[in-house]
Formats: sequence, structure tokens, C-alpha cells
Amino acid sequence: MRPLSFKRHRFPADVIRHAVWLYFRFTLSFRDVEEMLAQRGIDVSYETIRCWTIKFGPQIARNLKRNRPAPSPRWHLDEVVCNIGGKRMYLWRAVDDEGEVLDVVVQQRRDHDAALTLMKRLLRNQPVEPETIVTDGLASYGSALRELKLAHLHRPGRLRENNRAENSHLPIRRRERKMQLFKSQASAQRFLTTHAGVYNTFYTQQHLISRPTLRRFRANADAAWVAATA
Repeated sequence: MRPLSFKRHRFPADVIRHAVWLYFRFTLSFRDVEEMLAQRGIDVSYETIRCWTIKFGPQIARNLKRNRPAPSPRWHLDEVVCNIGGKRMYLWRAVDDEGEVLDVVVQQRRDHDAALTLMKRLLRNQPVEPETIVTDGLASYGSALRELKLAHLHRPGRLRENNRAENSHLPIRRRERKMQLFKSQASAQRFLTTHAGVYNTFYTQQHLISRPTLRRFRANADAAWVAATA
């Protein structure tokens, strides 16, 4: 993993790391993070925090992704409408059957080419080959998979069959409301990619595991964060 450089920054590295972690880990605005740091005697403006998230967030997300185990080969794909910069756009999202975010792509269309772009990114960037690909009833998925000669893996879902992908949109909807909508396609793509890396590291299904297991998972996530931000 490429180490982060905090040279020529007025604030200590630990303050920067903590501010970036707060913003991407929880549903907080820049001003919320500013208030939380001020409560601890750290006087930093929300604009400075925004610059930190832009500079360090993507690199931290890449480091976290490199340290993650391989995801499940059972993939769930879905798309949702977003209003970005006053324009109607589509957030294409892929998760595995355990809820880990595989990729997020913001595109202007909801057609064959957009579905093909998502599939090519997944096949290029994921360390495992898919065994099944579950989608909703959108025909663009089928045509894209036929072009890639993966139609035999396609499982067009109905209702509950693709709930894993449908539910994965909820954290992003909460962040979208908190941020008062995304301002541009580029900034939305940057935020969503970084958020996915942090979300995967700290995501635990608490209702399915015991308390000792939860403590172990949290310790592992904290260790992964420390390694990625060193």
C-alpha cells in the first residue's frame, strides 16, 4: 500500500485521519465534523475538512480495497435514479451476496451501454470470476451479458431475489439527503467510490453475529484503517 504523506499540513496527521474517518464512516456533514472537532479543542474549518477528504479519501479507499479479502462470486446489480447538479442521472451499483460493495458507477443513461460499462469494470477490477449475476428486470442487463457471453450466469430477479442490491442503496440515500444532493457527476463518483471502500471495511451484520465476534470484527476494521492511513 502506498503510504500517505501529511507534509506541509498545519494540523497533525492524527487529526486529519480522524476527520476523514468521521466524515466517511458516519452520516455527517463537513460542518458536523467541524463541530465535533471543536468540542475536542481543535479549531478547523469545514472547508479544510472538505479538502482533506478530497485529497486523502480516494487513496485511503484504494489502500483499504487492496487489503480486503476476495468478495463472493455471487453478484447483485441494480440501478437507481439520482438528481445530480439539476440533471437526472443513474447510480449503477454492484454488491455481492454478503453486502460488500463491488463497484459504483454514476452514468447519464439507463441503457445497454451503461450496463455494459458496469459489467466491464466489474470483470476488470474484481479478483474473482462471477458464478451468478442477479439483476432486476431491466433488459439492458441481459443484452450486456449476452455481448460479454455471460448470459448463462444471469438470474433476472423478482422482488426479494435482488433485495441485497436494493437495500445497499439506503446508506447512499441517507448521505445524499445529508449533503443536500450531489453537486456534479465527478464529485458524486469520487465520494461514492471512497465511501464504498470505508463502508466495506466497517460493515458488520450485527444481527447475525455474537457480541464477541462483533468486537473481533471491529478490531480488525480498526487495524485495517490504521494500516491504510499510515
